[in-house]
Amino acid sequence: MPPMPEFVFLNGQIVPAADARVSVFDAGFTHAAGLFETMRAYNGAVMRLPEHIRRLQHSAAELELQLHLDVDEVAEAIMRLMAANSLLDARIRLVATPGNVPRPGQPIVAPASQTVLISASPVQAYPADLYKHGMRVCICPYRQNRLDPLAGHKTLAYLPRLIAIREAAAQQCQEALWFTTENMLAEGSVCNVFIVRDKEILTPPLDTPVLPGTTRNALIELAAANGLTLHERAIDIETLLAASEVFLTGSVLEVMPVTFIEKHEVGNGVPGPMTLEVGRLYRRQVAKECGLG
Repeated sequence: MPPMPEFVFLNGQIVPAADARVSVFDAGFTHAAGLFETMRAYNGAVMRLPEHIRRLQHSAAELELQLHLDVDEVAEAIMRLMAANSLLDARIRLVATPGNVPRPGQPIVAPASQTVLISASPVQAYPADLYKHGMRVCICPYRQNRLDPLAGHKTLAYLPRLIAIREAAAQQCQEALWFTTENMLAEGSVCNVFIVRDKEILTPPLDTPVLPGTTRNALIELAAANGLTLHERAIDIETLLAASEVFLTGSVLEVMPVTFIEKHEVGNGVPGPMTLEVGRLYRRQVAKECGLG
């Protein structure tokens, strides 16, 4: 039996992925001018969908991109798309661009005709052994610059992150940790970073700059609600290497322990108690918000 065709949502319509077409003059294609969100659906419900859309809207305003997305309309589109693809648990990716770039001699039309593409695919879960034994990460050779207007936003200009992940894989690492030009810890290539020191959880503040991750935000809320001490604080390399625990967070990643930073063993080389507790709290919150039994 041939595989079922995959469907995507493109500009208001559910269409077969093989038939989806975007203009060659689209700003996302010609200038990487656009934003994206990666979300996770559990049991047919997207975890913190409104927060994802608010983040995209904020970035669009900050970067002066002509994007207009409504939370309810996006939610309806995702539900239709998941039904078309017969999915309840899914990785959702939303891409939004301001549409075609005016060609020489053409007037700039405002508001622009935006492009909105949503895909829904089965979750490619990280190997269970990584959650059990922890990831090995490396220090990224590149730097994050607070003067970069794209820093702290999830834009389509993602090639540097992909290069960092590829180079990490060449070192038998699963992620690369980015530092700033001031030599402060920022984030992973595709995730936020937390450390544990003296029974306190620390994570770099947003003005480092780092992406305001939805899972990061959820953990800050959960820590406050469950009596865990968590601070947003600048972290240098010495503080990172002195940490008793390190973990990463993301919508698909959830809460991932780190047990090695290159050859440096974190703590005792096994996922620590705070990491395990935070992971438990997050899974419980997912079950609560997404109606899992």
